Amino acid sequence: MKKALLAAALMSAGVLAHAQSSVTLYGRLDAGVAYMSGVGVGSGANGQATGSKSQVQLESGYWGTSLWGMKGVEDLGGGNKALFQLEGSFSTTTGQGPGNGGLFNRWATVGMSNDQFGTLLLGRELFISNGIWDFDPFGQSNWSSASLVRGRNWPQSSNNISYQSPKFYGFDVYGQYSFSNSTSWNGNGTTAQGREDGIQLTYTNSLFQIRGLYDEIRNPNTGTLGGAYDPTGVNSDNTGQGVFAYSRDYMAMVNVFLGPFKVQGGYEAIRSSGMTGLAIGQPSTLDHEWGGVTWQITPAAALIGAVYHVNANNGGGNATLYSIGGSYNLSKRTLLDIQAATVQNSKSANFGLNANNYGTSAATGNPLIGHSQSGVYAGIQHSF
Repeated sequence: MKKALLAAALMSAGVLAHAQSSVTLYGRLDAGVAYMSGVGVGSGANGQATGSKSQVQLESGYWGTSLWGMKGVEDLGGGNKALFQLEGSFSTTTGQGPGNGGLFNRWATVGMSNDQFGTLLLGRELFISNGIWDFDPFGQSNWSSASLVRGRNWPQSSNNISYQSPKFYGFDVYGQYSFSNSTSWNGNGTTAQGREDGIQLTYTNSLFQIRGLYDEIRNPNTGTLGGAYDPTGVNSDNTGQGVFAYSRDYMAMVNVFLGPFKVQGGYEAIRSSGMTGLAIGQPSTLDHEWGGVTWQITPAAALIGAVYHVNANNGGGNATLYSIGGSYNLSKRTLLDIQAATVQNSKSANFGLNANNYGTSAATGNPLIGHSQSGVYAGIQHSF
């Protein structure tokens, strides 16, 4: 009898060990004050900006998106785990979420992982082009690698299946495939999203890290890699954004680790397909380069400098964003940040510090064509 009870107790302990699980609630709050000059204002044709002014605003998410979420893991035994993650963004200035019913607009996934074979997830995720984050000196802050491509490399993706491999001799592979969920494979106007997919290969060692990334986002109305332009720039979704929304994206990026210095750089080629009837100034291709250095002065203090440049074809012009900034950690969870930046446009371009919509409307916040835009931001960020 005692032996039977002991055996039952041991079996129960084994089941409990395999069923161990945890749920973590986490978040980040980011807020600060931003001054920006050269903001287009006025009410010309189609709301076109006719002049420019400066503005001071209380902003959220300039150094990093304000967000909250929860993630969990259940140990299934044998190196297998069940996973989930829910994450949504919000504004610390208003308390409002992302809108459009997107409570968990960044992550809503469930899946499994295996120590030997990697991780498979299903649901909504940050799109694979966000892989630029690891190679951007300013970590995709508001004034950085997304600015001159008008947000092309930081969207989210629904209906997604993703796979992350383990590391093999320093290499790892990550891929995503997102269904359009329409009656046409690539999209035909019956759903909010066209087909999206991508793959990245990364190699990491103690001295450097390199990454190659390819992705594509298809127009949900036509299933093509392109779309019309809205010169007013006031469209509420990505329609009217042309190559900045629906295109192929090729990236090659590098990090070099030199003691307290990290040198980062990359090249991004964005290409549409089949776009016809474009007016002068409406590009079908973009070439984007950047480089910068982070100096970790002390464990708490860092200084960052970076330059970003874009060339747009078909008279879209070119622009260069220069930025310097830094952060100081008051603790492991709280930091102060500051950034100063300027965008210098060619005579036919109107790129801004923010990842604004294409167009010349005052509603976009873009500068006047051929004009510059400059700004300074200072804020605080707390993570939990």
